[in-house]
Amino acid sequence: MNRRKFLSYVGCSCGGLLLNSCSTAPITERKQLKIIPEAKLNAQAAKIFEKVKEKEKLSKDTKTLDLIKNIGKKMEDSISEYFYVSKLDDPTQNFDWEYILIENKKVRNAWCMPGGKIAVYTGMLEVTKNTNGLAAVMGHEIAHAVAKHSVERASRGAILNTGTQLLDIFTGGKLSQVNRATGMDTIGLLSQLGIMNPFTRKQESEADYLGMIFSSLSGYDIRETTKIWERMKEFNKGKSQPEFLSTHPSADNRIKKINEWTNKIILEYPPIKIS
Repeated sequence: MNRRKFLSYVGCSCGGLLLNSCSTAPITERKQLKIIPEAKLNAQAAKIFEKVKEKEKLSKDTKTLDLIKNIGKKMEDSISEYFYVSKLDDPTQNFDWEYILIENKKVRNAWCMPGGKIAVYTGMLEVTKNTNGLAAVMGHEIAHAVAKHSVERASRGAILNTGTQLLDIFTGGKLSQVNRATGMDTIGLLSQLGIMNPFTRKQESEADYLGMIFSSLSGYDIRETTKIWERMKEFNKGKSQPEFLSTHPSADNRIKKINEWTNKIILEYPPIKIS
């Protein structure tokens, strides 16, 4: 088979794959590409979560853990009810929710794995300060899972990797030569800075927006969200890398957008009544 015919077949098959794998993010209706099965990622995440529980020191602060679980349960119910009332498919219907509090005051972080596996580090509590602040952080992390951001990133990564390999073949190994000459994955770095980082920043911004919606639907005061990022700026003491190098928007950009969204979200997504 000659190169032109091979490229034609590859293009057609990839095009069919892309067409069959397009969907939209919940609420924002942003077009998404998902070719990696969600069930596969959820299963992998569940296994990793068990390893995290074995490796990390779990906090004995049952009061705070109960608060985390209560906030999570409110969001679980509110999210499901919202999609039910809206007559839309519930993106969390296959989630197996679980919450842990990790004892590590040096880490100001929280995360939510695909399928609803959520961890909060005790260091983050210095930033959240109160229930509304904790709900803001958890809403953001839960939004990543609800919007299937991990599925998107895995899908994009697979396509970029395949595309790079094919391009290297059809250029006679030129990309490999560049990498050897520079002593680094130059193409990978350019892809990261030019494609993956901007895309991930877009996901982070979407998670900010959806997280505020989920917090509001659950009855929490989303006006606390801007205070979270103001406190994060204080903790970081102004030390942050340029936005184009980062997978996250700058704190200033986040605060600006959050302020723009707040009143609209409060009006359009008031606390939902669970039927």
